[in-house]
Amino acid sequence: MNADKRHKIFSRLRAANPHPTTELEYTTPFELLVAVVLSAQSTDKGVNLATRRLFPVANTPEAIYALGEAGLADYIRTLGLYTSKAKHLIAACRMLIELHDSQVPADRAALEALPGVGRKTANVILNTAFGQPTMAVDTHIFRVANRIGLAPGKTVLEVEKKLVKTIPAEFRVDAHHWLILHGRYVCQARKPKCSECIIADLCEYKGKTWPAADEGKRKRGPRTLPQDGGGGKRRAARAQND
Repeated sequence: MNADKRHKIFSRLRAANPHPTTELEYTTPFELLVAVVLSAQSTDKGVNLATRRLFPVANTPEAIYALGEAGLADYIRTLGLYTSKAKHLIAACRMLIELHDSQVPADRAALEALPGVGRKTANVILNTAFGQPTMAVDTHIFRVANRIGLAPGKTVLEVEKKLVKTIPAEFRVDAHHWLILHGRYVCQARKPKCSECIIADLCEYKGKTWPAADEGKRKRGPRTLPQDGGGGKRRAARAQND
């Protein structure tokens, strides 16, 4: 895919959703860290249901650490792998307290040193909490990048590096969210919604799914993608505190 196509793709995604963000609910970098750790093999909706119970009771490293593994597990047992997630978060809280003055570090190496935090989670935190132009490649982004020809690669790391290198600088901070939302709601795994896609004419995927009679639909203008997964109130509260 050439540079002109990439620029047009992200221009359209930006026009449809000028201020994209995560669908996880949070108000502080620490709450985001907890939510992202909990999101492994779980849906954002499920994580939000769990954190709506947890955060009013404990939303700081000290408060969650005080719960202990068993206490934390009671709040997150609706999520997959909840026992290991509780273990990782308690250990991470201890490290944040002892090494980082209870603050989430805006540094990749320090983040990845925390239990339960890998490269993808660190990229989410750096991008969403601290505004760094990182690219957290999940299953949606990996699929979209390969399918449409944006950044083909055999591994998550290969796709991540290609995206960071080739996405125009003006779009890099928000590209992570645009691609996730596009993969989640439009360019879906089993049957992409090509007739609803605002970038279908730029996409290089050869297996487009629209009927021949509906081919013109893709030229009718930008379609607004979901911009708020239910976390607007919490993000609005965060914005007021900034």
